[in-house]
Amino acid sequence: MMRKILFAMALGFSMSAMGQVMTVTSVEKVNLPHPAAVAAISPQGDYLLLTSATNQGLTRLDLATRQTQVLSTAPSAGHNVQISPDGQTVVYRESSFNEKHLRLSSVKSTNLTTGSSQVLAKPTRDLQGYAVDATSAGIVNKGKFSKKAIGAAKAQNLPVLSIDKGKLMITIGGKTRNLSPNGTNYSYLWPSLSPDGTKVLYYVAAHGAYVCNLDGSNVRKVGTMRAPVWYDNNTVVGMMDKDDGEFIYASTIVAASLDGATQTLTDGSVIAMYPHAATGMIAFSTPAGEAYIINVSK
Repeated sequence: MMRKILFAMALGFSMSAMGQVMTVTSVEKVNLPHPAAVAAISPQGDYLLLTSATNQGLTRLDLATRQTQVLSTAPSAGHNVQISPDGQTVVYRESSFNEKHLRLSSVKSTNLTTGSSQVLAKPTRDLQGYAVDATSAGIVNKGKFSKKAIGAAKAQNLPVLSIDKGKLMITIGGKTRNLSPNGTNYSYLWPSLSPDGTKVLYYVAAHGAYVCNLDGSNVRKVGTMRAPVWYDNNTVVGMMDKDDGEFIYASTIVAASLDGATQTLTDGSVIAMYPHAATGMIAFSTPAGEAYIINVSK
């Protein structure tokens, strides 16, 4: 408890130094069953999805009961995990290899209530990206769009962001085009739609995090943070990591509002990386296989 209080006090100091985006009420270390990385936090903040440091496997950890549920043991299952808005369905990829030892990627979903799983996309060499809404998963494979209903729901069209040879692509109405708002001579990472579906968040390698409209207009830089994710429609969180060319030796979680305010949320006492946001909560991992939750309010 004393460590938690001291940590919060240190965070308060950094907040006053950097400006206010949100209020940090506490930082809690999560008791994990084994060292792991956080792959996602549910929209309701009631469970974490855990994976390995190499994104192998996917396990649900109920934050109230500490019970676990293994969803996958496959390679890449912890990469770009997406959860339906009601928190009941998890969509994830699995990697496998063909007879020529070439890596393939498939997309699967699991209903957490029933435990039933379905294959949304068969193993392919050309999976570019996928997105999930309340009823559907939209998948882009080699520039072609397909949609799959989740469970018994009727599939709907939804925008899908994807990466093709480093370029940022967007699929709307089943048609895929090159978005790349900063130009095609850059490499793009970590694209995501805002919760209201009107804006695109992305990272330009070696330059920083940006936001734009769905048509690529109104490009705005929100910071140099890496691995950015949406907290809400006007707030982004990410990590500010430092390395020596081989190892990451420091990293903090930062927040930025679209109006230009920035704030450091952690005090540097742990190497805080790869944040995931839910309402009132931001989860992150450390290279040591620890997980923490920052409780926040706005």
